[in-house]
Amino acid sequence: MKKRIFAALMAVTMIASMSTAAMASEGDKVDLNVIAAEYGQNTKAWWEDFVTAFNEDNPGINLNVEVVSWNDIYTVVNTRIQGNNAPDILNIDVFADYQADGLLLPAQDYVSEETYAKMYPSFLEQSVVDDVVWAVPDLASARALYYNADILEAAGVEVPTTWDELTAACEAIKAYDDSIYPWGIDMTTDEGQAAFAYYTWNNGGGFVDENGDWALNSDANVEAIEYAISLVNSGYTNSDPANDTRYDLQDMFGAGQVAMVIAPNSLPTYIADGGHEVNYGVAAIPSNNVDSVSAGVMDRFMCFDNGYSDEELAAVTTFFDYFYDDERYSEWVLMEGFLPATMAGGEAVAAADESMAAWVDIVGSSKFYPTAKAEWADVKQGVIDVEQRALLGEDVRTLLDELQADIAG
Repeated sequence: MKKRIFAALMAVTMIASMSTAAMASEGDKVDLNVIAAEYGQNTKAWWEDFVTAFNEDNPGINLNVEVVSWNDIYTVVNTRIQGNNAPDILNIDVFADYQADGLLLPAQDYVSEETYAKMYPSFLEQSVVDDVVWAVPDLASARALYYNADILEAAGVEVPTTWDELTAACEAIKAYDDSIYPWGIDMTTDEGQAAFAYYTWNNGGGFVDENGDWALNSDANVEAIEYAISLVNSGYTNSDPANDTRYDLQDMFGAGQVAMVIAPNSLPTYIADGGHEVNYGVAAIPSNNVDSVSAGVMDRFMCFDNGYSDEELAAVTTFFDYFYDDERYSEWVLMEGFLPATMAGGEAVAAADESMAAWVDIVGSSKFYPTAKAEWADVKQGVIDVEQRALLGEDVRTLLDELQADIAG
């Protein structure tokens, strides 16, 4: 199950090739190659404008940014690494696997003191291993329950706060209009780990125990995933959770085809960009006899250790100074309706949209994935595999027992 590239092998191959990353090109320009995740409909166009402006303002650097969908980015990056073609800068959610294999530079080797000081310390702490920060946050989001107020009113149900209430609400909505999916579930390779978090955290479980050790097969987790699968089997959800991504669900919600869905704070922007109008409300994620937990998600930039010269490393620093310029960074965050990772960005987002101020507070109290643990990439894929196999009828407890043994064994 392990997909890491072993550090020793990578050290030899990287030294031998020096990769194609950040090598001086014709005209003595420094090539700077970035792989960036695609967040929504506007991401590619934003990066295209960024590259144009950056290259005009920095004639000694040739910046190239490749935007890759979340469904493909892990495969693309791992293939590049195996082919001795690691990017200079990577924008993705995971980092610990690359750090454990000795592939990354410490963040403070390439981020200027001025830019580093802009970032929320609590976000930087999510990327610490052995007292070193290995990646910097590019943005964050928090998750909550969005509901179609018109559908719930027509079905005669209140916004559910518990799992029992959720089940009853789904039943009532289904009885009101069988063509509407009461509840949305994404158990795809895109966001299946988020589904695991929503249900397990809100049942007193989660990825790790109070000591930070993996606890994937806890009784609370088994009960939580069995409950989620039961919603699918009862016909209360979208019909294909293994393939319906969060974007599919957001489209369905915008079109009035899904009554309730757990989604990020960027959902209203996504719906508006798609040309939809929905009379929606926002509420806490339903829980089962525990306080509701919001899921915080933070993505990162990291720099691969590609044997840079001083000039090449300076180009990397220039990229980050340019990206985190207060005005430019605020535009990046607001573009897709995400939450900022810098203090100035937080102020700008709150000022631009009063409704976002509360979300800035929410993400600060959210639980985050245990991404600093080296096994996280395998755990993430593992829980998705458990969910998808459970959708096909396999036993949840057996699957989680096998995963726990594989990860902790």
